Amino acid sequence: MTVEREAAPTKTEKKMKYILMMNGKKSDFERYARWSREDLQANVSFMRTFSKELKDSGVFVSTEGLGWPSEARLVRAGNDGEPITDGVFPESKEFLAGYWIIDVENPEQAYKVAARASQAPGAGGKPANMPIEVRPVLSGHADLGL
Repeated sequence: MTVEREAAPTKTEKKMKYILMMNGKKSDFERYARWSREDLQANVSFMRTFSKELKDSGVFVSTEGLGWPSEARLVRAGNDGEPITDGVFPESKEFLAGYWIIDVENPEQAYKVAARASQAPGAGGKPANMPIEVRPVLSGHADLGL
C-alpha cells in the first residue's frame, strides 16, 4: 500500500489528524476468538505490514489494539471523588477493537487508508471488510471555535 502524500500544506492549509477506529459487534469478537491459528496469524501479519506501510509513508502517528470487551469497565466519580466502576455490559452491541491515528492532507486520504485497513484478512483468508470509523482528531479547543 502506498499512501500518497500531497505537496506540503501552504500557510492557509494544514494537515489534519484522523482517527481510524475498528468497531465490531460482540458477535464479531466471539467469531474472531474462534478463528484458526493460521487465520489469526494472517490477520496479525496484515496489521503489522499495514502499520509499517503507514510509518514508511510518513502518515503514521500511533496505533493500539484494545483488550477484549469483557475487560471493559465504565468509571465514574462518586460523591467523594472515589471511582465507581460498572461493567461488563453484555447489552453493549458494539465495541472499539483498536485504532490508528494518521496525519494526512485531507479526509479523502484518510478514507483511502481506512478502506485498506478494512481489507484485513478474516476467516478463511477472505477480506474481513470490517467497518472503520473515520473522525478528525481535534488539536485543541480552538478547533471548536472556543
